[in-house]
Amino acid sequence: MEQFLKEYIERLKPYYKRIPEKTAHEIASAFLTFKFGIFANAINECTIALSLLPADSSKDSDTVLRKALMIVKANADDLNNSQVMADLTISFSETERAFVAVKLPLDQIEDPGTLELDNALVLLYAVAVIASRDDEQALDEHRTYVTKLLSAYKRALGLV
Repeated sequence: MEQFLKEYIERLKPYYKRIPEKTAHEIASAFLTFKFGIFANAINECTIALSLLPADSSKDSDTVLRKALMIVKANADDLNNSQVMADLTISFSETERAFVAVKLPLDQIEDPGTLELDNALVLLYAVAVIASRDDEQALDEHRTYVTKLLSAYKRALGLV
């Protein structure tokens, strides 16, 4: 899955290499605080990152990044309130799915909420790796977490 992740990051580079460092750092912080289970902080980091993204952008890459932050924020809010089911109130549109790591046919999706959250987390990780030089070491230390997230979809993606 490491190669899959590398290819995914390379595919996203043209869209996200110009994100301002402060915004990229907030995206990295949103990913890391969620990963560590510090959900109140993850909500805050997502809120800050969303406020730093251009609200009026019509670029699909900006729209999907905003959506990923909203998905992580909604799930962090639920988990912070001891609701353990993945949140399905926000999901990626068909257009936005071009930017997610795991695209599956509907009949192969066992848990749509978890797939949305996993795709959102992988997207945030990839964008942070691309744009946040200050967080490079911290992100590298948690790369295995992302490859394990992706490994859950290995069979469905035909990579077994």
